[in-house]
Amino acid sequence: MLLGFEVNVAIKPKPSKTKLSFNYADEQIHFERLPRTESSSKILIKVLPDCRVQISAPESASDEQVIAAAKQRSRWIYQQIREFRSRLEHVRPRQYISGESHFYLGKQYVLKVIESPSDKPAVKLLRGKIEVTVREKSAEKISALLVDWYNTRAKEVFARRLEAMLEQALWVSEKPPLRVLSMQTQWGSCSPAGRLTLNPHLVKAPRDCIDYVILHELCHLAEHNHSERFYRLMGQVMPSWEKVKERLDYMANFIIY
Repeated sequence: MLLGFEVNVAIKPKPSKTKLSFNYADEQIHFERLPRTESSSKILIKVLPDCRVQISAPESASDEQVIAAAKQRSRWIYQQIREFRSRLEHVRPRQYISGESHFYLGKQYVLKVIESPSDKPAVKLLRGKIEVTVREKSAEKISALLVDWYNTRAKEVFARRLEAMLEQALWVSEKPPLRVLSMQTQWGSCSPAGRLTLNPHLVKAPRDCIDYVILHELCHLAEHNHSERFYRLMGQVMPSWEKVKERLDYMANFIIY
């Protein structure tokens, strides 16, 4: 579960920075400062499942005030980081053997590997299982087949969801070009020329998470940065986007690794 804590601060104008840090116990804790998405004098502190710390604050709050607010909750932040680190230690590297759990559109499927020297290598989704047929069992070959299968599925699903989301994005006059590209730190991006890029791992997430990322990038066609107008537009087309984002962030470690 993604956790957060709000702290009231008195505000005085000063431009914000992107990366800040403070010391607690034996550790220097780095965090990313983000603009607050709603009209509020509160600072919102979040610790993500991948151990990243994000602190959203009004633009008029100084960096010193943001760091002071973080220090007020330093013990809580430290404990959350330790807890998530402990969970990550139990995320085992995939071995690509029968019985493993793999995600598709937010649901867990059991991997079934079939060795058949005479059959063409293939991946099928049926009755709660992802069935992979290979001529010779090899983690590398099974992984490659699954990557290709997920990429193909991603292109199909993303194209359909983009069409659906364009019905809400009334500010978009023409359907933007779309490509699928594996990225380590992003679910999606929007180029200055208006091309959308989506991470194929996203197809493992629930449909509303896919819709959230697509809408996020479509909003960038109107607002190129994360301004107040951007978040206001995002709130209009998906009022529950923050909860959906939290769920996607929480699932990240399970659907990527």
